[in-house]
Amino acid sequence: MYEQIQIQSRYRNQLIDITDKVNTLLNRWNAEEGVVTIFCPHTTAAVTINENADPSVCRDLLETLSKLVPAHQAHFTHSEGNSDAHIKSSLVGISLQVPVEGGRLALGTWQGVFFAEFDGPRSRRVWITFSSSGPLSQKQ
Repeated sequence: MYEQIQIQSRYRNQLIDITDKVNTLLNRWNAEEGVVTIFCPHTTAAVTINENADPSVCRDLLETLSKLVPAHQAHFTHSEGNSDAHIKSSLVGISLQVPVEGGRLALGTWQGVFFAEFDGPRSRRVWITFSSSGPLSQKQ
């Protein structure tokens, strides 16, 4: 199963919790057990799993990435002026695989799935696929 979800960022750097959107798809697909792949087809955005209970974690993560890779460095040669966004995307990563149990993402207590925008605001999409693990066969 495969579907795209639309995401609209409002800021240049932003983490957007998409956990509920992914769980909604799994529910609609009647996906009980298996693995979901979450893929970001953009070179200046990413996906990650982190704490979704305290918003200060997202702020700290974005602030630290901005300090590690500041925008508009003199040594950046990419003509679009968004080299920092490309680097942040590579550091965070463009895909995740998450187990599915009982029709929901099998995340830890405080975990959520986030879309990471590094070159917004923009209209984006994320591709979601589900693979059922099916029954396991035992060797005899």
